[in-house]
Amino acid sequence: MTEREILTWDTYGRAGRELAQTVADDGYRPDLILAIARGGLFLAGSLGYALAVKNIHLINVEFYTGVDARLASPVMLPPVPVVADLSGATVLIVDDVADTGGTLQLVQDFCTPHVLSSRTAVIYEKPQSAIKCDYVWSHTDRWIDFPWSNQPSVTLARPDTR
Repeated sequence: MTEREILTWDTYGRAGRELAQTVADDGYRPDLILAIARGGLFLAGSLGYALAVKNIHLINVEFYTGVDARLASPVMLPPVPVVADLSGATVLIVDDVADTGGTLQLVQDFCTPHVLSSRTAVIYEKPQSAIKCDYVWSHTDRWIDFPWSNQPSVTLARPDTR
């Protein structure tokens, strides 16, 4: 069985605040935060509040299909951000984890031709990540159980078709 890192909601709250403080202490002032869905949504909201950034955008990327299971490479899904909305901006790209770094690399490559600057922030970074993130709360080589994804999906009750 894969050894796991467990992130609780309480620890997540501390992690988000500490990560925001690291960004602020570095003097980086993003115009907008670009959340990588789905895992980056929670952190983007937390950093948005903590850094007083209301301009939060979303980019959908599919890579993981299960525990330690992923596609050959990450794929951007619609809707893709409008590049005019990124033009000349200082952007903080946010995800929950940099595992292989492929997702963050895809998003950073998409942004680079359009933005003034971009930096990356994650809760966890793994040693094998191709991208070394600018802001990292913790490093681990374990599979991470995040509080927002450690339970099975809720299934909808089937309507009675009688």
